Amino acid sequence: MSALILRLAGPLQSWGERSVFGTRDTASFPTRSGLIGMFASAEGRARTALLHRYAELGLTVRVDRPGTRLIDFHTVGGGLPAANTVPTSEGGRRQADAATLVSRRHYLADAVFTVAVTGPTPLLDEITDALEHPTWAPYLGRRSCVPDEPLLLRAAVDDPEDELRYAVPLSLARPPAPGRSTIAVEFIYENPPADQTSQAQLYEITDIPESFAPRTRQYSSRRLWRTVEQLPAGLYVGPQPADRLIDYALKQDA
Repeated sequence: MSALILRLAGPLQSWGERSVFGTRDTASFPTRSGLIGMFASAEGRARTALLHRYAELGLTVRVDRPGTRLIDFHTVGGGLPAANTVPTSEGGRRQADAATLVSRRHYLADAVFTVAVTGPTPLLDEITDALEHPTWAPYLGRRSCVPDEPLLLRAAVDDPEDELRYAVPLSLARPPAPGRSTIAVEFIYENPPADQTSQAQLYEITDIPESFAPRTRQYSSRRLWRTVEQLPAGLYVGPQPADRLIDYALKQDA
């Protein structure tokens, strides 16, 4: 088993967890379904493609910056001629006096997550190649949420959890307090973290994708563990982290 390291950052992210009808929510961190969707899209796989190949992937999320929740009040279909209003499930069109649909779309603004993805080396090699040369451009949960660069920081990492704790630069919202040698950072694990089980908060989320097919989307649940860990203050990269991140990414090829 090997790992790759991703940095998920951008003006907006949205990782739907329980989106229904007019409310399009977001989880507070990248979901498994959102990340697998990103990989499948980059590889050029159809929405109807089987997803078994991704079952062995493991995810560990470091919350560099949780971001600020933002809700977009969104309307669709209003003011259109009767022939162009929103289609109904019966095959017709909505009446003019009920044509406007309202949705509230939730986002995370200015959030940053660093994610370690573990799995069989051949599969990770294929995902790495796809992210570097994507068939369809990656996005952070929704097509409107464009990721910052660099997205892929490193591939072929042997100890991803240590990499997240001691090596990958931290993109914090503000610098550590003067004189502090460590910084408190939240982690999200798929398995109980070693030596921290008593401090870990159990969380359940329905985000394992069984199918992305438009008419038969299906998801199952998994358990996660949240912890807060003390990381070296020296990982902080400042308000403009691009140079440090690129240096970190290039070291693997040196």
